[in-house]
Amino acid sequence: MESGRPRAGSGAAAGRGTGDVAYATAKAGLDGLTRTLAADPGPTGTTVNSIAPGTFATDVNAEPASDPEWQRRLRIRTALGRWRRPEEIAGVVLFLVSDAASFITGQTIAVDGGMTTTF
Repeated sequence: MESGRPRAGSGAAAGRGTGDVAYATAKAGLDGLTRTLAADPGPTGTTVNSIAPGTFATDVNAEPASDPEWQRRLRIRTALGRWRRPEEIAGVVLFLVSDAASFITGQTIAVDGGMTTTF
């Protein structure tokens, strides 16, 4: 296998109960998959990491993003108190696929505005 930077997505639900067993289980499974996949190709220089994004304001969730009640809930459930913008995750992706992250593997990086610290 050649050196590379595979990545996967996870989420805040992996580390806390959400009331949706299947969703939280799938997210926790991605965390475990990331760690397991990182072990085998390590000697080749390949790293495997995942990103656990919070709620990002995208076209898919434009309606809740503009809802005052959803905005209130995000203010109290995240340290930064706001929706994340898609471009805010790009820097983490660029970092993980760069040589600067060549010694980081098997990790899930939370990009969630502090949701996992305040929920």
